[in-house]
Amino acid sequence: MNPTLPPVIGFVAPSGTGKTTLMERVIGHLVASGLKVAAIKHGHHPTDPDIPGKDTHRFRQAGAQSVLFACPQRWFLIQDLGDLPEPTLAEQVARLAGHDLILVEGYKEEDHDKIVVQRRDIPANDLLERLTRIVAIASEDPDPTANPPRLPLNDPAQVAGFIRARLTPNVAEIHG
Repeated sequence: MNPTLPPVIGFVAPSGTGKTTLMERVIGHLVASGLKVAAIKHGHHPTDPDIPGKDTHRFRQAGAQSVLFACPQRWFLIQDLGDLPEPTLAEQVARLAGHDLILVEGYKEEDHDKIVVQRRDIPANDLLERLTRIVAIASEDPDPTANPPRLPLNDPAQVAGFIRARLTPNVAEIHG
């Protein structure tokens, strides 16, 4: 990956495993430690982050391909792709330069470090065999000596600490 772009760590698991909850809690710990964190959620089904009846939604319904909303607290861009291909993870990461770290939910087939979320009662099928660059497994059966290490699924502070330890020394020193 480009050294000027932030490191990317993905959370991957079958649906219903708790990866969103874990990632949300890990983000909170990382931000509390002073890191500037971005998050990317990749989905397989279209969702609409805009609210029907709001101006931006009305503009899109009228046919605008792109709608940008801006206010003093935030801005967001909604862009309908039409016949264009879905942006790659690399293209999404490039848009988020300036962060210390990007956490990703999804994009499991892409080439970035991954933490697999695993529960005893939800089969992962062949996920561990199919994926590349697994750096840890968040599990109900933690074992820090395993390869890759098995982190405690219900301890987001420990998962966040593992991620911080993986960051480049510059980021860890600046925000440590």
